[in-house]
Amino acid sequence: RLKNPESAKQQFYLAQVTKMAFFKKKPTPKEAALSAKKETKREVRGAQREIEREIRDLERQEKKIMMEIKQRAKQPGVKGNNDPALKSMAKNLVQVRNQRDKMYGAKAQLGAVGMQASAMA
Repeated sequence: RLKNPESAKQQFYLAQVTKMAFFKKKPTPKEAALSAKKETKREVRGAQREIEREIRDLERQEKKIMMEIKQRAKQPGVKGNNDPALKSMAKNLVQVRNQRDKMYGAKAQLGAVGMQASAMA
């Protein structure tokens, strides 16, 4: 027997919910497939939106780096190929572009998975 009345109420409620779940109608295989398809599509769309957000961030970062490179190149006394700061900025720019390209590939792959999941159900 429990001493805490609040906990007793919670246990009673859980027992009632469990009984109701026991008598609940089980979904047919077709309904289960449709719900799985909806869930998969929802998850794929969410993941694609997240990837698009990251792509936009990378594009913003790319523009920022380009501006910094241009500003550095315009400074007096900077020799084009011999400046180590310009060289490191250019390397950073290449890394950001490669990362963005990989994100586009991942987004396409995710779209293919979503299409395949919807075709199966």
